[in-house]
Amino acid sequence: MSDATVPPRLRVVIGADKAGHPYMSVLANDLRENALVASVIDTSRDRPDAATYPDIARAAAQLVADGSADRALLVCHTGLGMAIAANKVPGIRAVTAHDSLSVRASVESNNAQVLALGQGVIGLAAARRLVAAWLTYRFAATSTAAAKVDAITVYENRTRRHLL
Repeated sequence: MSDATVPPRLRVVIGADKAGHPYMSVLANDLRENALVASVIDTSRDRPDAATYPDIARAAAQLVADGSADRALLVCHTGLGMAIAANKVPGIRAVTAHDSLSVRASVESNNAQVLALGQGVIGLAAARRLVAAWLTYRFAATSTAAAKVDAITVYENRTRRHLL
């Protein structure tokens, strides 16, 4: 791979509740050692054990929405609650994925910036493989999926204006 084909390094924000912390410890180290990652910001490090997944997911998603990070990786028991909470932040597309096709499509077809995993659903070795692969995928604004993602954004913005 030439320097011209090396994708830009990602700023990744991470977060886990108590149920996802054991996996997140391993995944955070993997991220820090990955050449595709420029920085890792942990939204759950300074939070007490009582911090809930909605608080952690919102904090991580907000950093992505604000442009302080490119992507977020969140872990709880199933990944579902983290994704739901992150999706409440305007401009965020968060998914729960536990297989390689879903992880790839989440980025390449849906331009999802947030991946949520469930420690109670997936083995650690699989989670590590999926996260490593997730870092290699990029959304192409010229792809056929771009118009669909744009339609989602238009709907989100219209709905948000209606609520204000």
